[in-house]
Amino acid sequence: MNATVISVQVGVPRTVLLEGREVSTGIFKHPVQGRVRMHALDLEGDQQADLTVHGGPDKAVYAYPSEHYPFWKGELPGVELPWGAFGENLTTSGLLENEVCIGDRFAIGSAEVVVTQPRLPCFKLNLKFGRNDMAARFLSSHFTGFYFRVLREGEVGAGDAIVRVHEDENRVSVLDIVQLYLGESKSSELRRRALQAEYLTPSWREEFSQPR
Repeated sequence: MNATVISVQVGVPRTVLLEGREVSTGIFKHPVQGRVRMHALDLEGDQQADLTVHGGPDKAVYAYPSEHYPFWKGELPGVELPWGAFGENLTTSGLLENEVCIGDRFAIGSAEVVVTQPRLPCFKLNLKFGRNDMAARFLSSHFTGFYFRVLREGEVGAGDAIVRVHEDENRVSVLDIVQLYLGESKSSELRRRALQAEYLTPSWREEFSQPR
């Protein structure tokens, strides 16, 4: 597996108007030149707006595959899509949702991270793109990207290799989680393995613990 960081983005919350009311969002990111410190809760210079649903140790860093950008350019003709357009901190190459599993650990620069969950888009993605269907389209595409928990703080930058240093033995991919959530997979065995993954986040653990 040859995986790399294509671009690194950070941003601080800004207030925007949505249907006449003010909304604070950290989804607007800009590329960073040089190396950035990856802390336990975020990248240096990055902040989340609503910590009840964003951020925290299990969602410290959001990664999105660069491979999905051509799809979105076809879906959103005329829309500018620079790296970071989907609010990601790391735009990556070589890491796809069907290959990356919950609990897989990666070395990036001098940091080490572990995969915790896919991204569930909220209304702020609609706000970012100025259309009411964007969050639904994002989820149905299965191109969700994934969150990292930071196990070892360090510095990262564009061009860094992303090296898998541990494969979780349960082998539940990010795509598996999305398909379970959407009801596209009814596998009780897959659900059981998901619950065994040490780094699956509490909200997803609760989701998959519900009787079906």
